[in-house]
Amino acid sequence: MNIPMITSARLYCVYSTNTHEDDSSPSGMKDLATEARRHRGKAFSFLRAFVPPWQLSFTAKISVLLISLFLLADPLMAAPASKYWAYWDKSSSESEEHINHDLWQEILDKYLVLRPDGNRFRYQEVGQEDRQKLESYLQSLSSLDPRDYTKAEQKAYWINFYNALTVNLVLENYPVKSITRIGPWYRFGPWDSDITRVAGQKLTLNDIEHRILRPLWEDNRIHYGVNCASLGCPDLSDQAFTAANTEMMLDMLARRFVRQEKGMSWLDGTLTLSRIYEWYEKDFIDKEGVLLHLRQYASPASSRKLKKYTRVIQYQYDWRLNELK
Repeated sequence: MNIPMITSARLYCVYSTNTHEDDSSPSGMKDLATEARRHRGKAFSFLRAFVPPWQLSFTAKISVLLISLFLLADPLMAAPASKYWAYWDKSSSESEEHINHDLWQEILDKYLVLRPDGNRFRYQEVGQEDRQKLESYLQSLSSLDPRDYTKAEQKAYWINFYNALTVNLVLENYPVKSITRIGPWYRFGPWDSDITRVAGQKLTLNDIEHRILRPLWEDNRIHYGVNCASLGCPDLSDQAFTAANTEMMLDMLARRFVRQEKGMSWLDGTLTLSRIYEWYEKDFIDKEGVLLHLRQYASPASSRKLKKYTRVIQYQYDWRLNELK
């Protein structure tokens, strides 16, 4: 399985050392026991649909518990690797066609709230008319073949597509405390579920990020562009990506995230980073490479501290939904 049916995108959740019992806790983290209980409960519910409770033996209960812990264990090991998908490695360098992202921009303008500590989306306020507008936008993207466009158009296309699909996924399951709660009980989140079809190919969110965007562009700033609808994630951009603005936007989003507490902070002289720098460390070369990368986008004061830093690095992440009620 890899385990293919339970792998996930931005979650490979090595939880914070500051653990809490639920998603509404200050840090939004849950300890392993809490997560295991959630998976175990779903497993018991599934089993009880076929077997009366009084017929569940002690051995059966232990088996369900072990299975739920096994399902939880794989995401704790590593994030998805960047895996090249040759099918998408094609473009039309001479194309002058542009992909229209106006509908996505209209959604962002109306429902995304910009905040210094992290942008929030007003999922609760999205009406049926705008739900249809978002679905129309997604249908327009899925109906074209991005390989007929330039690489610059494709890069913007895939980032916008990922973000719009994620917002639509949350809306389809709203209200929900965390995107990690979406999906079947045997998966931690929705990232490996088929979500769209493009050019005859079924795609998951993991496919878009880890089989298309990361391997085809080899740009670690991709991590600042795609948004997983969580408070700990780099902010959802208030501007739709285009061929003309993508490079500038990725630089801006990288700088913004590194200068936010959820990206990088200091506590009693100890450096605390977002877990994306741990999950996707290879994209940032190595640990020294991560610090060098951070110095490009950090404030002058933080950059000086990073240059001299040799102590342990702590990591944190907040999986609570990036909503504004």
